Amino acid sequence: MQVLHAPSSPHLSIQTSKPPHLTWGLLPSVSVNSSPFSTLHVSLHSQKDQRLLWAPHKRFTSRAASVEVGDSSVSTGTAEGDVLKALSQIIDPDFGTDIVTCGFVKDLQIDKALGEVSFRLELTTPACPIKDMFEQQANEVVAMLPWVKNVKVTMSAQPARPIYAEQLPAGLRTISNIVAVSSCKGGVGKSTVAVNLAYTLADMGARVGIFDADVYGPSLPTMVSPENRLLLMNPEKKTIIPTEYSGVKLVSFGFAGQGRAIMRGPMVSGVINQLLTTTEWGELDYLIIDMPPGTGDIQLTLCQVVPLTAAVIVTTPQKLSFIDVAKGVRMFSKLKVVLLQNHVVQQFGIPHLFDLPIRPTLSASGDSGKPEVVADPQGEVSKIFQNLGVCVVQQCAKIRQQVSTAVTYDKSIKAIKVKVPDSKEVFLLHPATVRRNDRSAQSVDEWTGEQKLQYNDVPEDIEPEEIRPMGNYAVSITWPDGFSQIAPYDQLQTMERLVDDVFEPSVQA
Repeated sequence: MQVLHAPSSPHLSIQTSKPPHLTWGLLPSVSVNSSPFSTLHVSLHSQKDQRLLWAPHKRFTSRAASVEVGDSSVSTGTAEGDVLKALSQIIDPDFGTDIVTCGFVKDLQIDKALGEVSFRLELTTPACPIKDMFEQQANEVVAMLPWVKNVKVTMSAQPARPIYAEQLPAGLRTISNIVAVSSCKGGVGKSTVAVNLAYTLADMGARVGIFDADVYGPSLPTMVSPENRLLLMNPEKKTIIPTEYSGVKLVSFGFAGQGRAIMRGPMVSGVINQLLTTTEWGELDYLIIDMPPGTGDIQLTLCQVVPLTAAVIVTTPQKLSFIDVAKGVRMFSKLKVVLLQNHVVQQFGIPHLFDLPIRPTLSASGDSGKPEVVADPQGEVSKIFQNLGVCVVQQCAKIRQQVSTAVTYDKSIKAIKVKVPDSKEVFLLHPATVRRNDRSAQSVDEWTGEQKLQYNDVPEDIEPEEIRPMGNYAVSITWPDGFSQIAPYDQLQTMERLVDDVFEPSVQA
């Protein structure tokens, strides 16, 4: 199997291929294709405005104004500056900037008289693959300051929360990243990848859940063996309580006591929506969705209801499999979800590819109820899944950071700054221009196309009150009159700009 990596993480790229094998490709969404006698391709695909791996970084630095020394309060401005300057030498390899600028440094406390420094590094995910390196480097650079005698570093992670939680159903508001695993073709190893990826992320320290979206042929009840094999209902909240196996939360129609569904498409979409959005998932760093084969109503419903961070595409190298996978890649691309692949790599530009050898033990684990990475955590298959897990964590973080900073308002120059995800172009827009270009029913007659919002209706000095991400394709801009405008990235790119010159951002994307 081959797993695809994004160009931003070249140091993670691997390619292990021993026939027979599976190949994976990473795209904005992840896809995997496999068969017992061929290669499985896994690719990651993520929404353009999101990044695989880590949560978005807030650009602020925790600062301690003073510390108590004896009976007097002593300013620690200089000492604090020394510590922050030392910590700014540590560069996050994924974001290309230092951990101080990323906002990782929290609760900085200094007692210069005693030479004591303590602080907390709040990373974007508990599954950060380089958290131990960060901790070690932080200790070393601060300890090198001549007046420092003791350093205490505490590691933590940001609370699980999507970057646009207010717009989501209650059950999804405490989930940081939602990753779809899709193949668009049955029998290529999609569920095997989904389950093993989930348990790999859990082993890395993340809080993980799996949602089996295949109502017609649920695989999860066969691939894992929880003690409680029935979903429970909270009668007061009218919510679903997921079952659990080895620390991972599980929801599948197969655990609803009904086996496989026999119903029409619209009913299935409703069942999937209910199972996904009314479940008490709690705080999760990653929710893995095992997508059903195809690109029909069910898949579209999931992609539109759920804010997918990324997708993994699974495929085998055979032409028949690739044809269906290509359809899935196009679907995710239209819905602004990111991907990776093998042949799909060249054709669609997906940068991450992983090869997964197909072993008898891997096939057997799918029937035994114990995932391969749980049964043999040090085995060859587990090591490949670990590389895939690292790639997913890193890419999710980048996507989230991209989305959270894609459109911002610079009050000092009274301009809206736009940097569309996956683009190096940065440009400025006049707020009044953005407001006048609203295409909603409040501004344009839906039937006649007549412009209802007139040029003079918008004051030249108008300023946005809030700008929030809306999935991977747009932002929501709140104006002083209370109007909330949805501005797609594609539309922002066509508006008249304040500055014609394209300039490079100061921080790498």
